[in-house]
Amino acid sequence: MGQALQRAAQWTSAKGGSGGKLEFTKLNEELLNSIIQYVDGFSAKYADESKLVFKKPLTWQTTVSPDAISAPGLEDRGGDKISEAKADKDQPLFSIKRDGSDYECSAMTMEYCEQVLRASGDKKMIEIRACLEANRDPVANMLGERFATVEGDDNSIFRFIEEITKEIEQLAKQHAENEGNTEKQEEIEEKKLVLKMRLILLRLDQQLLNQSIAQITKDVRLTPIMVDGEVTILQELSGDDERKHVLETIDFWGDGYIFKNGCRAPPQRQLHGDIAYIEVRPFDGNMLYITANTSGYYLNKGPDNRGDMNYEKEGDAYRELVTLLKDKSAHFTEMIDKQEFHLKVQEKDDYMDARRVEEDDDDRESTAGYRPDRSKQKAEEDSKDKGQKQKAQKKKKLEPSLKWKALGMEEYQEPDKRETQKLKKKKTSPRMKTKTPVDAEDSFSESSTESEEEEEAVERRSETNADLPSEYWQIQKLVKYLKGGNQTATIIALCSMRDFNLAQETCQLAIRDVGGLEVLINLLDTEEVKCKIGSLKILKEISRNTQIRRAIADLGGLQTMVKILRDPDKDLKCLAAETIANVAKFRRARRTVRQHGGIKKLVGLLDCPIVSATSPEADKDAEVARSGALALWSCSKSKKNKEAMRKAGAIPLLAKLLKSPNENMLIPVVGTLQECASEPSYRLAIRTEGMIEDLVKNLKSQSDELQMHCASAIFKCAEEKETRDLVRQYGGLDPLVSLLQKTENKELLAAATGAIWKCAISPENVTRFQELRAIEQLVGLLNDQPEEVLVNVVGGLGELAKDPPNRMLVRKAGGIPPLVNLLTGTNQALLVNVTRAVGQCAEEQDNMVIIDKLDGVRLLWSLLKNQNPDVQASAAWAICPCIENAKDAGEMVRSFVGGLELIVSLLKSDHREVLASVCAAIANIAKDEENLAVITDHGVVPMLARLTNTYAWKGSRYQSQVDDKLRRHLAEAIARCCNWGNNRTAFGREGAVAPLVKYLKSQDENVHRSTARALYQLSKNPENCITMHEAGVVQPLMKMVGSQDEDLQEASAGCIGNIRRLALANEKARYS
Repeated sequence: MGQALQRAAQWTSAKGGSGGKLEFTKLNEELLNSIIQYVDGFSAKYADESKLVFKKPLTWQTTVSPDAISAPGLEDRGGDKISEAKADKDQPLFSIKRDGSDYECSAMTMEYCEQVLRASGDKKMIEIRACLEANRDPVANMLGERFATVEGDDNSIFRFIEEITKEIEQLAKQHAENEGNTEKQEEIEEKKLVLKMRLILLRLDQQLLNQSIAQITKDVRLTPIMVDGEVTILQELSGDDERKHVLETIDFWGDGYIFKNGCRAPPQRQLHGDIAYIEVRPFDGNMLYITANTSGYYLNKGPDNRGDMNYEKEGDAYRELVTLLKDKSAHFTEMIDKQEFHLKVQEKDDYMDARRVEEDDDDRESTAGYRPDRSKQKAEEDSKDKGQKQKAQKKKKLEPSLKWKALGMEEYQEPDKRETQKLKKKKTSPRMKTKTPVDAEDSFSESSTESEEEEEAVERRSETNADLPSEYWQIQKLVKYLKGGNQTATIIALCSMRDFNLAQETCQLAIRDVGGLEVLINLLDTEEVKCKIGSLKILKEISRNTQIRRAIADLGGLQTMVKILRDPDKDLKCLAAETIANVAKFRRARRTVRQHGGIKKLVGLLDCPIVSATSPEADKDAEVARSGALALWSCSKSKKNKEAMRKAGAIPLLAKLLKSPNENMLIPVVGTLQECASEPSYRLAIRTEGMIEDLVKNLKSQSDELQMHCASAIFKCAEEKETRDLVRQYGGLDPLVSLLQKTENKELLAAATGAIWKCAISPENVTRFQELRAIEQLVGLLNDQPEEVLVNVVGGLGELAKDPPNRMLVRKAGGIPPLVNLLTGTNQALLVNVTRAVGQCAEEQDNMVIIDKLDGVRLLWSLLKNQNPDVQASAAWAICPCIENAKDAGEMVRSFVGGLELIVSLLKSDHREVLASVCAAIANIAKDEENLAVITDHGVVPMLARLTNTYAWKGSRYQSQVDDKLRRHLAEAIARCCNWGNNRTAFGREGAVAPLVKYLKSQDENVHRSTARALYQLSKNPENCITMHEAGVVQPLMKMVGSQDEDLQEASAGCIGNIRRLALANEKARYS
């Protein structure tokens, strides 16, 4: 952060002994916004680092009052807020104290900085600005002077790493001598935390610097030389002849005085970036007065009657003067494209001749001895020598090693020096990925929602040889026997190696460090089955380690294992599949399995008969199928792998295995199915292949893991109504509710609540959930649960609360307060579901009283500021019933400072669901006359009118459901807003009437009703009646007069009546 503030941020000059301030520039605004986003949520990302105590407190004048911050561990002391926890020398970790008329904030952890930032609300920019201005080098305060920002290379972090390494070595020696030092250990842990914090801040620094570079490159920075050059060129192209010249005249405006910096603008205007003022007379227009500013060219208002320039900007800024003139003059555009630019030939004089002679002499000296034919000859000799060297290299060509053969490179070619360097880099860098030759798009073929993407992050651990156990060295000796022994010695070494606890990381890494992985993988290419089995058993155990599995993939082990899947030996196939299941935990490994035909071979392993009688052969076949299912489970986290599995015929085989009584078989099968159920094709197959019945049956299993996977599969499949009905018909709702009792198993709880949420979408299922008292149990899960569970619990309550009796049950179970409390969270999916649930509960007036008392409406309104459009839309939908059922809705809405302006501004959104929900909210707000007057002042009429044009009916085809929802609420909002002042006339003037007539072509009767109401209100203005009649409104309204809907009848008849009365009045005026 320090380098970004020093180099990228723009500061004012220091005055009166005080430090400079951050300028009000776009670049600074971007930097501050990035820092705000980084600090907000820091505790969630870096829990330990957020509690790290700074070396010096960050102190600044704050806008936050002590009352605005409430957190555990803070106490009030005479109007000040001070933390109970203290740093050294009785320095509190946090305090807000009165300093004259202001407050001074002091924070010594990132956790407290984040709390202050959140408490500042919409003044976050002011708060972070004040903090950075008061602490020009915050890194020095946080981590100490050794990390202070310096000019040039900063080696502080490397020196710190060396210091930590030395202390770790000393501590390791003390442990070896049984002289443990607890204080030293704690000190090292603290330094590690400081180092991690420094690396985090360095990453932020790099991000801010990159962002500032991108912003600076976008900005136009004109200089006086550039302005003079452009004007001079255009002067040469100007003249009196309209057929030849681009402009009549162009010149600088003013007295012609040029300052030393090249600017022609007066000094007071140079402070604003002005360079010069240009007056241009085009052939096809009036005189143009242009300001040349460092930010670009733009028009000004020209000189006034006294001859003084009016510097006020008009219009946009342009990068080039030519672009501005093209925009303002058609003649200039036409002529400038015809101009032929050529080098200007200057007249020779004695001075130029003398310079030319000197330059010619220099050229002769520099090119002495140069002959084109000699150059050609030298090039031929070089190519000849190069060819001879290549021939010599071919003679020395080496045979490929087993390691290269394992990578699938049958034709080995000697790489050139550059390629060799690339290979070395790939080997040494654990983050680099080796790729087999594939299509370009395969590099980006993986699903973006994979659950184990943390596997991509390579573990960083400090290894010291001093405290390694004896097993480490013993395993290394066995690996040496593997390398040099005969077949018998190899088998004995493999058996001896298996006697060690290979689940320990030390043993796993011992095999890797001494080169044992290469030997084990090469053994898979031998013809000896016992060696293959022994090698695979070891690889299966150690591949549970993240680093080991990546090393196996790098060494080409997956390709060899995929080949073994064709082996007739069933033990080999089982071990190879199980090892693939362990290794394919990260993206590149899954891609490698697919590219080498592994998916099809793994699917082939699933084909085994399901028999009730047990026999050794049947058990072996079942074990092969189970191993294949395990491997497919790991591979199914990739979208392309799911498609490959489907094409290979995995679905019917999985359906057959799902009927197995073997629980060990069912877990990987159901796990694979629930992973694949994210794809619509799999959901359809699961339903049509009759797998829902088996999933419901296995919900009653005794295995929590199997229950969890079954519930998760139902959760994903229950998006379709047919599946929800099947779950109910097979009795799946009862076991799902019973799983809510297992509150200790959070994964199972998340899956069960998710399945209940999706199943509750069907009203028939809601009735059964009522009988099972599911609402009371879900409300009990609103506290002390992880967010994964809360998202599903709240989603389920939102669906159940659509039924009016359930809203009362939610209130009686005490569900309203915890739901309102969840509105203050940050999880976007949770916020979407919470707002929906609160909105459904607000449909009942008794619930609305509690929500209002808990300040729930204000929290909903504040969520309209959220950057996520889904949160904005669901919050706006929830606000609608709150306004409808509040006792004094008008006064409540007006009490939210800036609330009406905020909701009107959301009409500029591009998200259709946001627009529909905001229109619905505005329709409810406009019921109050005072609120209607306020939103009219905020420009609601032109914004609504613009939306009618954007989403007007285009063609006779039925538009999407979302569009009809938007049209319905947009028309309703227009109808409500017509009841104030001259809004009816304004809607007509903004062109909203004719597009509304087209809404009547919709097939949704709700759209017809709201449109007819809007047209009826608008028809009270005579000019709008004429526009409607011309747009053909009468014929569709005549049909709607015969509708069964009384509101639609009345509105349609009223609109036709107004049009008819206007026509009669015109006829009467004509004949009277």
